[in-house]
Amino acid sequence: NATSGIVVGQTHTILGPESSFDGKLTFQGSVRIDGKFAGEIITEDVLVVGESAEISATVIVGSLHLNGTLRGNVRAKQRVELHAPARLYGDIETPNLVIHSGVIFDGHCKMENLSRPEILKAVPAEKKA
Repeated sequence: NATSGIVVGQTHTILGPESSFDGKLTFQGSVRIDGKFAGEIITEDVLVVGESAEISATVIVGSLHLNGTLRGNVRAKQRVELHAPARLYGDIETPNLVIHSGVIFDGHCKMENLSRPEILKAVPAEKKA
């Protein structure tokens, strides 16, 4: 298992269809993954996951465009787009979610109060009658 942080300044294909990577990926700019990836992906920018990709990771990004398979939780500051034949098995936190026809999404989605977690703590729980 190779563990590495890769920093990218422009749009690049990080993993081709026959590649696999295990570890932590951090980058700037847009990155496309078409191979296998396991670990953690962190960026303020755009991650594009191709149809042939198989990802098992925690994903924290600015935006995600998913066409392949992702197993893991996603947190996107701007947007998540799921395009057929995407398969996402995990939870999503984002203010903007687009799910196209033909996509499989098995998880939960949170779209409110993402930038203000203190709001959830300030609201008292409802009492049962």
